Amino acid sequence: MQYTIPNILTSFRIILVPVFVVCFYLPFEWAHQAAAWVFMIAAITDWFDGYLARKLDQTSAFGAFLDPVADKVMVAVALILLVDQNPTDYPPIFMTMAAVIIIGREITISALREWMAEVGSRNSVAVSIIGKIKTTAQMTALIWLIYEEPMFGIPLADVGFVLLYISVFLTLWSMVDYISAALPTLKER
Repeated sequence: MQYTIPNILTSFRIILVPVFVVCFYLPFEWAHQAAAWVFMIAAITDWFDGYLARKLDQTSAFGAFLDPVADKVMVAVALILLVDQNPTDYPPIFMTMAAVIIIGREITISALREWMAEVGSRNSVAVSIIGKIKTTAQMTALIWLIYEEPMFGIPLADVGFVLLYISVFLTLWSMVDYISAALPTLKER
């Protein structure tokens, strides 16, 4: 492992996962707000590690491997916790379906990328602008859903829920884009 600033930030994000879970389940009124702050710090490190890796020319194979793992673990854990303690008034099936779609897409696209890399076509399933918008919407939605409490009279959980479903739509859209990009290679193999 190379000890670069981006790799340290990515590793820090993974370390934050158990901290996030513990904060979420603390027996205090402010537990979810603390968990939201931990998740937000993790989301910010996600942006910074990629930016710094490019800016400082510190990209590495280890970072390319670990960064998506850290992202997917953090998002999957957040979704599981939100399914466990639905912060909205919507029926639990809606939170569960969003989690299933998002986690299912991440598994599918990870497997697709791995296979495409194996056959030498990794670049045809590189991260797209839709994927980046999806990630931003998803992280924001999760922060607001985890925070749960209204802020300045704004029902963050409800706004987060709507944003979560926007990210579900973007999740499906980006999955179709990735599969479409990989289809020629999939058909010829």
